Amino acid sequence: MGGCSHWVLIAMHIFLSAFDEVPDPRASNVRHDLGELLVIAFVSVLCGSTSCAEMAAFGRAKESLFRNFLKLKHAIPSHDTFSEVFRIIDPKALDAAFSKVLADVTKLLKDGDIIAIDGKALRGARDPGESARTRMMVSAYASRLRLTLATVPADRGTELSAAIEALGLIDLRGKVVTGDALHCNRRTVAAINAGGGDWCLALKGNQESLLSDARGCFSKGHKSDPTAVTENTGHGRKETRKAVVVSAKALAEYHEFPGLKGFGRIEATRETGGKVTSETRYFALSWVPTPEVLLAAVRDHWAIENALHWQLDVSFREDAARNRKDNGPGNIAVLRRRALDVLRRDTSKGSLSIKIKRAGWDTTFLRSILSDLATT
Repeated sequence: MGGCSHWVLIAMHIFLSAFDEVPDPRASNVRHDLGELLVIAFVSVLCGSTSCAEMAAFGRAKESLFRNFLKLKHAIPSHDTFSEVFRIIDPKALDAAFSKVLADVTKLLKDGDIIAIDGKALRGARDPGESARTRMMVSAYASRLRLTLATVPADRGTELSAAIEALGLIDLRGKVVTGDALHCNRRTVAAINAGGGDWCLALKGNQESLLSDARGCFSKGHKSDPTAVTENTGHGRKETRKAVVVSAKALAEYHEFPGLKGFGRIEATRETGGKVTSETRYFALSWVPTPEVLLAAVRDHWAIENALHWQLDVSFREDAARNRKDNGPGNIAVLRRRALDVLRRDTSKGSLSIKIKRAGWDTTFLRSILSDLATT
């Protein structure tokens, strides 16, 4: 236990040093240190808290634990204090602080790794009468590491700009950025090109001329064109995917689409209960990968939906969260994403939902989760 406490102390120092760089807009005579408040909030979310009231209640219940690592000159902040702080601090600054805490994990990225970019609506954050997609968080996600690399808040209609901003916070050299059709545009590919990355972007009707030429390239295909096929069975269904890649370098200048080198096509067929459905998808590519690499890149893109967005709703109940005011929804969304990053580092058995509950129940387990941040 003594060794574990030593590493937790180091982890707390890492957190407090990073949080010290988050600008504090409050008056200079405030009672509660911002870094300490953020530590309590983060640990409480790690243990399942979903609101500022729950953060304050968790802090009071675990005050003796926190006093081992924090000064807490004025005890645990009230729920009003948590709420006020999260309404005014900058979510991008908070996420940047977590990026520093997890910098050693980010170093494990390899050439060819997939960075998926996508937005997720904060459905519970809207006021009555607002669209369910009024507030969003756009994340850049390392699929292999299952790690959020950057998160930027967005309002309805600004998802594209937020995605470009998020990508600008990451070293893209040697990496492959994947995204849906929204991100298949000149602005996004120019940003990825400038960062030294490659891209594999879904191609749909929003780029009608480019899509038409992509279809034309495949209609001229030859039997000798390399293909790759995967088959998966289970849960009463059979899925077959066939991929083909062709060169499109000559079309980059014509379409003023910088860096375009190839097109990919995946034909997917699903058989379920005797019923067969099929879908053909096209992709714009900044290089000409093998069909096997295309299949893997498209498959890995879905990690942002399955391993990030789905877990945020199932394990952290994000869709049910009712934080609505100012920067509050964005800041608490950052805490959830980073709590998921930290929990994923634990290699013990059990689902994420169980680990969240266990961290709240079992102080020894919570200490081990935190100490891992100092022993990477």
